[in-house]
Amino acid sequence: MENKITLIGMTLEELQGVAQRGKMPRFVGKQLAEWIYDKKVVSFDEMANISKKNKQWLSENYEIGREAPSAAHKSSDGTVKYLFKVGNGNAIESVYIPDKDRATLCVSSQVGCKMNCYFCATGRMGFKANLTASQIINQVLSIPPAPQKGYEPMTPLTNIVFMGMGEPLDNFSEVKKVIEILTAPWGLAWSPKRITVSSVGKLPQLRELLEETQVHVAISVHTADAYQRESMMPAQKAFPIATVMKLLSGYDFSHQRRLSLEYIMWRNVNDDIAHAEMLVRLIGQADCRVNLIRFHAIPGVDLVPCSEDRMLMFRSYLNSKGITATIRASRGEDIAAACGMLAK
Repeated sequence: MENKITLIGMTLEELQGVAQRGKMPRFVGKQLAEWIYDKKVVSFDEMANISKKNKQWLSENYEIGREAPSAAHKSSDGTVKYLFKVGNGNAIESVYIPDKDRATLCVSSQVGCKMNCYFCATGRMGFKANLTASQIINQVLSIPPAPQKGYEPMTPLTNIVFMGMGEPLDNFSEVKKVIEILTAPWGLAWSPKRITVSSVGKLPQLRELLEETQVHVAISVHTADAYQRESMMPAQKAFPIATVMKLLSGYDFSHQRRLSLEYIMWRNVNDDIAHAEMLVRLIGQADCRVNLIRFHAIPGVDLVPCSEDRMLMFRSYLNSKGITATIRASRGEDIAAACGMLAK
């Protein structure tokens, strides 16, 4: 039997095309979008304003495509890591991070990653596949799961970060579709301020992201020393961080949109005043904040987390230079769900 076509991950225009192929009025495409993205239905039977005949045709040719996670692991701090099967024996992980009245979902955009950063478990597993828009948005639509009897309801999602498995800008055509679905009035109608896309600085896709969306941007810097960065992050050779910062300096991040620089700290590698000075020079006049991140040990990597005192010193030095710097709270380390630990 021929595989049915998946509807989640389609734009309004594509859903209108589906309606027309079924000899339905184009407005049925908008109804489909409302049922799939706003009401989050899992079957055509739930679509009350679509005729029985049209639902029959849809079910014969299409599937909504929602797939529940195949496993979940909960951390002692409340973080939950979900496993999704994505075909061909592959799987990806997503991380749900509750924090008082907020809940952030860290989504994956690829199975593995081509960037091969030395300190990242995902990078060390190599690249296996790009996720489709449907596989990416499925993570958002399926987490948190519907309340179950006997379990306390989970906080609905308030923020999305493209910081899971993969380099989002290496699969930008699909990521861009997902951003459209997340922010469009016919989709989830989220403000772009609730979405952050992280990248090593992949050009020219970074420029496209800046021009075509209003989402927040996070750049993985980790060291301002170009030679050191290239030894740990091969992408530095193709996309030098100085070039990336020059591009970013041409955009306004002083209002609603935010630019963050991610900086994992390792003992005796990038945690001294000399590295802090290099980072200050790299930032220049750019309007950004720096997130200092604790390193989470992964197998086969001979790097060690720096001390808390060093992180505090580094933060104070940046603050003294007028740069907003914060130490990011580490979440989900006990279930291998923290920054740089995702690998399946």
